[in-house]
Order: sequence, then C-alpha cells, then structure tokens
Amino acid sequence: QVQLVESGGGLVQTGGSLRLSCTAAGLTFSVYRMAWFRQAPGKEREFVAGVSWSFSVTAYKDSVKGRFTISRDNAKNTVYLQMDSLKPEDTAIYYCAATNRGVTYRLEHMNYWGQGTQVTVSS
Repeated sequence: QVQLVESGGGLVQTGGSLRLSCTAAGLTFSVYRMAWFRQAPGKEREFVAGVSWSFSVTAYKDSVKGRFTISRDNAKNTVYLQMDSLKPEDTAIYYCAATNRGVTYRLEHMNYWGQGTQVTVSS
C-alpha cells in the first residue's frame, strides 16, 4: 500500500518561512517524479513545484519562483518544499504527489497523493 505523508505545515507571518516534508512508503521512490500542489478555499488544486528522479530537473509555478525550493532525498524517500518570503496568497492546503506518467506535472498524471498539510500565512 502506497502512502505519502506530509508534515511541516502551520501558521506563519508574512515574510516567514516553512519547510514541508513528504515521506513515501510502499513505492520505489527513486523512479517517481515528485511534486507539490496546493488548494486554497474555493479554488482548484494547482501545481506548485516538481522535481525529477535524480533532482536534476525542477519546475515551479511562476508565482513561487525565487521563493520556494523543491528538493528530494532518495535515501530517505522524502521530498521537501522550502518556502521563504511567504505571502498571504500562499495560504492553502499543500499536497505531495508522485507520478511516473508523462513528462509534465499535470494533475491527472499523478499516481498517488498525500493527505495534505495546512499552510496559513497571516498578514
């Protein structure tokens, strides 16, 4: 049974930082591209950041470029999202996802999802 378990969410002030973690179990982690998505109240789930198998290629939503950094540790089956200079518009539930389909990070290509972790940025 595949499990993706996120942690690290919380409440932070504008300009603050958080580091999200997602640990995977039940899959060969190193062959999956990993991604972070988020969903704000009343909005659709959207792509935030993704990383290739070997951490050689990363991708980001335009609005988080320069502020967020995705990384992975294949030895620990864990993917991270370092979030700096947080803004109130970053408030959302953040989801970890894994995919071995296609070459992009389309929502419908994700094989597995975590349960989500809440990030709230106060103004």
